[in-house]
Amino acid sequence: MTQNDKQNWPVWGHDWAVDFLQRSVANKRNRHAYLITGSRQVGKMQLALTFAMVLNCTHDDERLRPCMQCRSCKLIDSGNHPDMLFSQTDEKSGALKIDAIRDVMRLIALKPFSSRYRVAIFDDFDAAQNRAQDALLKTLEEPPSHAVLIVLAESSENIMPTITSRCQLIPLRHVSQSAVQQYLEMHGADEERATLLARLSNGRIGWALTALRDETVMAERDDILNKLRDVIRGNRVRRFEIAHELEKIGRKDKTDLRYLLEMWQTYWRDVLLLAQGNPVKPCNSDRLKEIEQLVQRIQVDDALKALQATRSMLMETLKTNANMRMAFEILFLDYPGLSR
Repeated sequence: MTQNDKQNWPVWGHDWAVDFLQRSVANKRNRHAYLITGSRQVGKMQLALTFAMVLNCTHDDERLRPCMQCRSCKLIDSGNHPDMLFSQTDEKSGALKIDAIRDVMRLIALKPFSSRYRVAIFDDFDAAQNRAQDALLKTLEEPPSHAVLIVLAESSENIMPTITSRCQLIPLRHVSQSAVQQYLEMHGADEERATLLARLSNGRIGWALTALRDETVMAERDDILNKLRDVIRGNRVRRFEIAHELEKIGRKDKTDLRYLLEMWQTYWRDVLLLAQGNPVKPCNSDRLKEIEQLVQRIQVDDALKALQATRSMLMETLKTNANMRMAFEILFLDYPGLSR
């Protein structure tokens, strides 16, 4: 079993993190600040909310917290707990601004309304500007006794060392495909759909569950892969037109481009594995025929170059202030097919 029978936490696939936090609570060694890292939708927010439930659950038996039945647990689960605070990102840039963090810091200094702790959760903190991070640092240096700060980020790379050193680091890994599949089947998915979503999730259990419940997630994914197909089949002019389209998307929200590149990366990985004759089943198994046709037209080095270029843009270029249109144009020049 992936889920430890002793755990009543509604968290799946991150047993070691749950065990660690359980021991901290049992031994009265709670920290005032935690930094939970991991890929988008890997389960960071779910772990943070569950830990907040545990801290404020009113069940008499501490071992049964969170009980999911008391008023406090239900309010946190519904998003209406008065002692839960959440930072708000800027609608245009997607970054945490200094004023938003200051607002949370001002509120967390107040005594709890009805709980043991006031808990503040800062999502996507690695996108926060340095001045905004400084605003959090002042509270971390002298935290109120009733405050617990939970910082969520994809990695600690862009977070100030003075902040990371004051937080308990909890790095979440990708959940195994078998664990994701088992989880989806528990939530009503048939074996075929659970297998496909587990492969596509890349270990992000939150994404898999959302895709199961919301049909628009898979529809969006199909649009993204169809866009890649258009790039591969298009000439230079068409590719540059698509680059311009993607630039306009990035102006609104770079997270949409990140999601797009993540999906393209899984596709090129499938192409490369198939081109190499690797027996590993493709992540995008529902597009196997399309991938097989592409492999017949390109070389292994072409697939490797496309994968590396996509990964470089995802992991490096997208994190800078580079011109997105030009970045995509360069990326598309590294994709195979232009010489044909």
